[in-house]
Amino acid sequence: MGLSCRSSAGAMWSAGRGRAAGPALLGLLLTLLVPSSGAAKTGAGLVTCGSVLKLFNTQHRVRLHSHDIKYGSGSGQQSVTGVEASDDANSYWRIRGGSDGGCSRGSPVRCGQAVRLTHVLTGKNLHTHHFPSPLSNNQEVSAFGEDGEGDDLDLWTVRCSGQHWEREATVRFQHVGTSVFLSVTGEQYGSPIRGQHEVHGMSSANTHNTWKAMEGIFIKPSVDPSAGHDEL
Repeated sequence: MGLSCRSSAGAMWSAGRGRAAGPALLGLLLTLLVPSSGAAKTGAGLVTCGSVLKLFNTQHRVRLHSHDIKYGSGSGQQSVTGVEASDDANSYWRIRGGSDGGCSRGSPVRCGQAVRLTHVLTGKNLHTHHFPSPLSNNQEVSAFGEDGEGDDLDLWTVRCSGQHWEREATVRFQHVGTSVFLSVTGEQYGSPIRGQHEVHGMSSANTHNTWKAMEGIFIKPSVDPSAGHDEL
């Protein structure tokens, strides 16, 4: 049976005995992801498919995070939060395409491209749906699926300026199915995840939903991004 706790906000939380990988496995994964040759000068500043990274909310200065603790309200799925710590292994996410592909390893992520963000340690995808979030009553954001496979509500469109997602640029993630933006507005949880920030979906683009790529392993671009001229 899972462990249940009550937060100061009155919500029940359950910590299950999931199949989450340990930090040692994460370290091995990151080692295996390092390209055999150094990053090329061309496209070295781009986020590419297959990369593993942390995402930083530039307004509230927290990193997108998940863990094997489920919401005690709403969907009851695995919770997604924002944390201030930069060294937490539970803040790594892998960039993947949809179930029909379209995001081959090493290809630069295009502005306007739909991707899945898979939580490395639990194998669940960043997800949202029409449930209220526990603290702000915006749209709940959760982690869903098994071993990287969920459903069509796991897709997020990368909203950025220019042709590709650049590592130094701010971006937004707009949910394909419900059109909300991945956001943080400052609400903080009590026990058992005291101090972590609520992550939710908001209907409008604003300063609460700007994100930047931070720590991670970025796969060397497999093609010269300047060779193509894809339009959104």
